[in-house]
Amino acid sequence: MSTEDNKIPGDKPENDGKRMADDAKDAVNDFAEDAKETAKEFGQSAKEEWDKVTGSTESKKILAGILAIFLGAFGVHKFILGYQKEGIIMLVLSVVGIVLSCVGIGVLLVWAVGLVGLIEGIIYLTKSDEEFYNTYQVGRKPWF
Repeated sequence: MSTEDNKIPGDKPENDGKRMADDAKDAVNDFAEDAKETAKEFGQSAKEEWDKVTGSTESKKILAGILAIFLGAFGVHKFILGYQKEGIIMLVLSVVGIVLSCVGIGVLLVWAVGLVGLIEGIIYLTKSDEEFYNTYQVGRKPWF
């Protein structure tokens, strides 16, 4: 649609620019709303796919438990359960411990974080599926 189609007879040229600016604002607002809706739909479908990949509560429990036992020092099991902050804490402590291992205190730090992972892995695997789900996914209990 050209600007001449929108022209009102006897309208001043200054009003053409204002009308075009208003049309541009409307187009930007429409685009922003469409983008928000698309992002929301994408987020929902991504969450559904993630739930399909990670599977049931039982498979998430087993995966988190095994990873906690073998890679617990790096907090991988925390990321699987959706506890990003706690996973980052464990990862940072392990990396700092590895860096400081030449001093001696670092070995103790890595050992302690690994022990936390081992204990959590055993706890995860010994809980029933319902108890695991209620504690770590509904109740969002991040530690032990």
